[in-house]
Amino acid sequence: MDWLDKIKNITSLDDLENIRIEIFGKKGFLPSEFKKLQLLSQEDKISRSKFLNSLKSKASDLIQQKKIDISFKLQEKNFANDKIDVSRFDTRSEIGSLHPVVTTMNKIIDYFMAMNFSLETGPLIEDDFYNFGALNLPLHHPARDMQDTFYFKDSTLLRTHTSPVQIRTMLNQKPPIKIISHGPVFRKDYDLTHTPMFHQVEGLVVDNNSEISFANLKYILEDFLIYMFGDIEIRMRSSFFPFTEPSAEVDINCIFCNGGGCKTCSNTGWLEVLGCGMVDENVFHNVGYSNVSGYAFGLGVERFAMLTNGISDLRMLFENDLRLLEQFK
Repeated sequence: MDWLDKIKNITSLDDLENIRIEIFGKKGFLPSEFKKLQLLSQEDKISRSKFLNSLKSKASDLIQQKKIDISFKLQEKNFANDKIDVSRFDTRSEIGSLHPVVTTMNKIIDYFMAMNFSLETGPLIEDDFYNFGALNLPLHHPARDMQDTFYFKDSTLLRTHTSPVQIRTMLNQKPPIKIISHGPVFRKDYDLTHTPMFHQVEGLVVDNNSEISFANLKYILEDFLIYMFGDIEIRMRSSFFPFTEPSAEVDINCIFCNGGGCKTCSNTGWLEVLGCGMVDENVFHNVGYSNVSGYAFGLGVERFAMLTNGISDLRMLFENDLRLLEQFK
């Protein structure tokens, strides 16, 4: 029987497996023929064994190649049967939308750009001077704690706020300065209202005239918050930040309970939205300024995105759940 021709004519994997068993199986042709060698003379045994080994090698290679060929043809057939007729589907593409954090960021930037603030950016990796030292944060300050800051081995770090942009701007420019800085910042924090990476917008105004006062700062922030949230109540509470003095935290009446008290506002009726204050003299000294005054403020974009869109968990903004994102088309 010409086994090689028989293998060449096979067209299915099942038939190929059957002939493999017929040739190589325990009761197949080759094992049986090798057993018969012991009955032959030495001369016939050598001749017959050469033939059987040659057949074994050729049949094995041919079966393997045939298996590949048949599998490839079956795959092509399946592809042809599964081919999609694109003409059967609506060719109109779905219109996407910006992420709510990006939308909120753009809205914030639009307000301050309209108020003649310029937009400044800076590197994400900073050194101690720009991120802490120049901002009047002494070595013992809690913000330097390793549990809050991502440090690298060369003593650089991922910036914990966008304030280093303000330092870089003051070192490169002379007053008057009127800027906002924006972008991602990084801290070791993760819960319902905090994530390891989030976005900030910070503002800085510096000049040597009397208009740069806390009253001016209060007016700007009140107008901004009304722009963001509509008709709301606003209050300022005395606070402490190393880089501003005096400092204040700004609250709005809770937009979920209208100031009546709920779980979101911890039954206080108020929600903290940003921090602000007059720039500390030590900060001006660190950048070589004198006889100037200025104010600064900062806010978390994700917090504003949550409040303006009624999102209860900050982490939802980073999970890319389409059930949430599709609501912002």
